[in-house]
Amino acid sequence: MSNIISCSGKGKIKEILQFRIKENQDLLEAIIKAVGENEIHSAIIISGIGTLSKAVCRNLRWFPKEYPVRDEDRIFYQINQPLELIALSGWVAGKPNGEPEVHAHFAVSTVEKEKVQSFGGHLTKGTITGVKVVVALAVLEEDEFYADFDKNTKSVDLFC
Repeated sequence: MSNIISCSGKGKIKEILQFRIKENQDLLEAIIKAVGENEIHSAIIISGIGTLSKAVCRNLRWFPKEYPVRDEDRIFYQINQPLELIALSGWVAGKPNGEPEVHAHFAVSTVEKEKVQSFGGHLTKGTITGVKVVVALAVLEEDEFYADFDKNTKSVDLFC
């Protein structure tokens, strides 16, 4: 392993799972539910498009002097109006207790004062689907990737 990459693993794609989420659902909770119902232990979020009625974008304000990153180190920007979900990416990995960890980032666009504006950040609970949202996951064959507590950042992260 190089002194640049902290872990590296390979996995073959077993299948692609696509699912459409109903209107007025929490996007993150819907992804977690789909992962659980389909018994997915390791996947890559490869796509997410559709509309949202509300978005909660979480972004880092600054790098903290010590970990873990706390809410005071972040900004939560909430948008309550029609939005286009223009990108969704991330990973899914099983935690030691068997529960799935979903880590996703997203980008949205909306119209403000007759101009299109874009926003994005970490996907958090409270982001609500609009008319429709379709998500695609590349499900991996092996469980080479897993989520666990990272002693350096004092938070859950991806390991291989």
